[in-house]
Formats: sequence, C-alpha cells, structure tokens
Amino acid sequence: MNESTRLATRHWTSAQPIVSAFVASIVRDFRDRDDVLQETALAIFESIDSYNPDFPFNAWAIGVARNQIGLYLRRRHRERLVFNDSVIGCIETAFNEMNPSPMLDFVPGCVDQLEGRARQLCDLRYQNDLKPAAIGKQVGMSPNAVAKALQRIREQIRNCVQAKAAAEGFAS
Repeated sequence: MNESTRLATRHWTSAQPIVSAFVASIVRDFRDRDDVLQETALAIFESIDSYNPDFPFNAWAIGVARNQIGLYLRRRHRERLVFNDSVIGCIETAFNEMNPSPMLDFVPGCVDQLEGRARQLCDLRYQNDLKPAAIGKQVGMSPNAVAKALQRIREQIRNCVQAKAAAEGFAS
C-alpha cells in the first residue's frame, strides 16, 4: 500500500461517520445515500493528493461529499424536494463546526459489555431499527416495558462511557 492510500485510509476511517451524517442530512433515500457515500469515498481516494494537510480533513471530505451530492441532485432534478446550494452550504457549515466528542469512541466497547436480554433489545432497536412495539412482539414484552428497558440500557451505556472517559482523563 502506498503512502497516499495509507493516508486516505487513515483519514477516511475517522471522517466517514460525520461525512455519512452530512450525506444523510441531504439525501433522504437510503439506497441513494449509500451510493453517494460510496462515490464520495471513491472521489476522496482518487483525489487525496490534492488534500492540504494544513486544513482539517473532515472539512475537506465534507466538501468532496458536497460535490458528490450536487452531482446526485442534478441527476435527480425532477424530484420536488431538493435542497438548493444555499441550504446545502448552511448544512455543510454546520457539519464543519461540529466537534464530535472523543467520548463517542467508548460507546462500542460499552455496548459490547451488554449481556442477555439487554444486548438483544439493544440490537433489535439500534441494529435492526425496530420500534418498541415490534421488539415487544418478538421478545414477548409490552411496548412500554421495552421502552423502559431501553431507557435503562441507555443509562447503563452512558454510565459506562462516563466511567471510561474519566479513566482516560476526559471531562464528561
């Protein structure tokens, strides 16, 4: 692997979640969203040599995504709900000003610590995107009981993240 590919891979790995959220905020259809995100990743890898490391990579990657979104919107111009360049610019600015908390890195480890029914409910809700009523039917619980259990699970994850952050010296 050459140095450009290594650099692109390292930066893209950390930028992908925020770029994905930026794309999702504009492209509503999930299939199209995946296509735009893939085109964005490809464009980033193809043009990594034009990236200036003196500037934040996330902002540059969001700029690349904005260009890919523009191409997508031109292809889909017949749709009624399409953002104009001004709105996309405002969304881009908002995403560039976001500073995701490094504490988010602790969430996967805390979720991995869940066991039994807690893990099952969490997976059904956040991996399968099921609502409490649908989860309740699958596991034999009322929707209210599922919602309350998910609330306790989120609190457990929050406490775990805060404990890990404190151990690492992050302010919560």
